[in-house]
Amino acid sequence: MLFSNAYLTLMIGPAVAVPAPLPVMEALQSVQVTNSRDRSGFQLTFAVGKTSPLQLGLLPAGYFDPITTRVIITVTLNGIPNVIMDGFITRQDLQPSNEPGQSTLTVTGDDLTVAMDLLEIAIPYPAIPDVAQVNLILAKYAFLGIIPLVIPPFIPTVQSPTSSFDSQTGSDLDHIRGLAQRNGFVFYIQPGPLPGQSIAYFGPDLNVPVPQSALSINLDAHTNVESLSFSLNGMQKRLDITNVLDPATGRIPIPVPMPDINIFKPPLGARPHPPAKVTFNRDSAGLELTEALRQMVARGIQSSSAVTANGSLDVARYGQMLRGRSLVGVRGAGVTYDGLYYVDSVTHNLKRGEYKQNFTLSRDGLISNTPAVMP
Repeated sequence: MLFSNAYLTLMIGPAVAVPAPLPVMEALQSVQVTNSRDRSGFQLTFAVGKTSPLQLGLLPAGYFDPITTRVIITVTLNGIPNVIMDGFITRQDLQPSNEPGQSTLTVTGDDLTVAMDLLEIAIPYPAIPDVAQVNLILAKYAFLGIIPLVIPPFIPTVQSPTSSFDSQTGSDLDHIRGLAQRNGFVFYIQPGPLPGQSIAYFGPDLNVPVPQSALSINLDAHTNVESLSFSLNGMQKRLDITNVLDPATGRIPIPVPMPDINIFKPPLGARPHPPAKVTFNRDSAGLELTEALRQMVARGIQSSSAVTANGSLDVARYGQMLRGRSLVGVRGAGVTYDGLYYVDSVTHNLKRGEYKQNFTLSRDGLISNTPAVMP
């Protein structure tokens, strides 16, 4: 189906997604896909009538049933297919209307992480490092086409099973996210590159170093965004202090300050905003040196951004699809806010004859540290 200059392909079905039949594509009114750091979701809106095949056949037959119905959304832009969503329906809403042609069916869903959050189990992991635990859990979801990409922690620790060991008491998703948090990592599932395939990433929050085409505002004919606004939160940055017991006696606490700087996200502002808050990590009290160091590294690379930006664009005018978890340049906003930013989240909004995106950007400070931003 053609949406502006993009061609949309919808695959849907119980367990195995197949190309949607013609009545489904004809009834499709809008598509919304949100890609964020941790979890992504989608929403499909269909027009339904009293004699609609969706109302008479597909809906009562369970074609849109939650949990069991898989949805894959692919957008072909400039001849290149891009899988923007692979997940399961979690909710359906039918809205009948007294006005002819105004009844709608809306299905909402999440990415494949929803399959990892359905069952809570209790299982021990004696003498098993974090990276092995993640791989063991992800191996259960290979039938969904999930390929694991697991980065080992910087300070690996293995507990003795005679003293203590890790145990899982919740869902697989909760356990993996807990492991990611204590190592300063992120975990998410990236759909693609082919329909039915996904990459489960467990590792540091890296960003693609090659910037995308610049977002231009207030540049007359060169303007390619519809709106763009910036904000500076003076309370966002912090200075974290961790008490580490001296290795000689193991009794004297040594305060070690950890600046709010992420080694995997180089500074993008020439004037970084200073931290306004000082926090103390009391969870490190009584820990061994290696465990305390791991907590320090984890908290150190979970930096926050003081400068954020929100905006919207028309993909036809921008010329390409804006991607999340990467870099993008900004022009025309003035000396203070021009420069490179990280793309935190992107929402795709597709309607007939229209393809727009809402986005959220962030960086650590003001004033660009690059002499120019390439268009």
